[in-house]
Amino acid sequence: MRIIGLLILCGGLLLSSPATRADDVTALHAIQAHSAISHQYERLLMSTLGQIQSTRFEAAFDNISELVTQNPKFRLAQLIYADLLAARARGLTQFGDYADAPIEQWTNLSDEALVRWQHYVTPPTNEQILAHVVEMGLTQPHVVIVDLARFRLYVLENVGGEPRIASDYYISMGKQGADKVRAGDNRTPVGVYRITQHLTANRLPDLYGAGAFPVSYPNEWDRRLGRTGSGIWLHGTPSNTYARPPRASEGCVVLSNDDFNTLVDVLESNGTPVIFADRLDTLDVDRWNRIKPEFRDALANWRTDWESLDADRYLAHYSRDFRSPDKDYRAWRAYKQRVNSAKTYIKVEISALDAFVYPGERQMIVATFKQNYESNNVNSQVTKRQYWRLEADGIWRIVYEGTVS
Repeated sequence: MRIIGLLILCGGLLLSSPATRADDVTALHAIQAHSAISHQYERLLMSTLGQIQSTRFEAAFDNISELVTQNPKFRLAQLIYADLLAARARGLTQFGDYADAPIEQWTNLSDEALVRWQHYVTPPTNEQILAHVVEMGLTQPHVVIVDLARFRLYVLENVGGEPRIASDYYISMGKQGADKVRAGDNRTPVGVYRITQHLTANRLPDLYGAGAFPVSYPNEWDRRLGRTGSGIWLHGTPSNTYARPPRASEGCVVLSNDDFNTLVDVLESNGTPVIFADRLDTLDVDRWNRIKPEFRDALANWRTDWESLDADRYLAHYSRDFRSPDKDYRAWRAYKQRVNSAKTYIKVEISALDAFVYPGERQMIVATFKQNYESNNVNSQVTKRQYWRLEADGIWRIVYEGTVS
């Protein structure tokens, strides 16, 4: 079945008379006010779609002509250009009816038009994006948040320990959607990960375009839940196209090569947090803003109670559902009681803390920090990661703890 109506696809609105176009005007104002439209191609595309919705076809044709001249690899722009050109001659009745193209191509490009447009008409609020960050350590310059429901990647920069949205980009994701469970399911994972390295284009096939940032899937939580698979990357686009359809990869997050190159300029090649969220706008921002101070207190009390040498106080911070890489709660409790009995003092310092709301899980936070531990018989410096969960009795407890290599 063909996709009917370019305007239905791009804005969810039918053409209307000038007297009844309030929604069109609102949409155009949203575009003009949205500071994230930083790339010339994106600006021209959004302006074109807005003008089409406002029935300003000549202005739309001028903009899309400029776009395809600047970027002939932009397939969605080429399709819109051809439709508008056909409309001049014989009227436009269907999206993509200028050519005898396969239905899959029409569907992919119309999906791309829809998700790009919807992002600018109804973007998530700054609060919904920033609420995922509980703590951003001063040594961590950037965080990446990917909204898989809206096919959008956000770069957050660290401004004195506070996150600020620096830029955002259209992305493609796994063919079968979000929430990866097993190898080969063509899904993009949901969780908190880290960039592990930067692979340049000269080391990769053309499929990966300008390069790739592999991420740390599966993480500790994925492994605990039995999720399998590997090779989840942020990467570029093949050289013969500008952008891929919204659902096109085997699980990776894919950007245009232009956008990928801007990430190369700002992201750390090793360690930058990357949050893959199933959707940002389901987060209860007010509730999380109330909960965050509770978590900070819980972490501070964990450190203080460890230093107290009172094993019961210290162990009260661990869930009965706790797991470390090699111990369950009972084994962990016995181990810590034995170790503490040999101590005359313990001193613990925490630095370089970052903490994020864990997407896809109810009321869980993952925290990573540098730990300087000193006692009468051991000194150590490690990077530690903990997963904290708000349990049924209203207490934050640790459900996973381990060191990071």
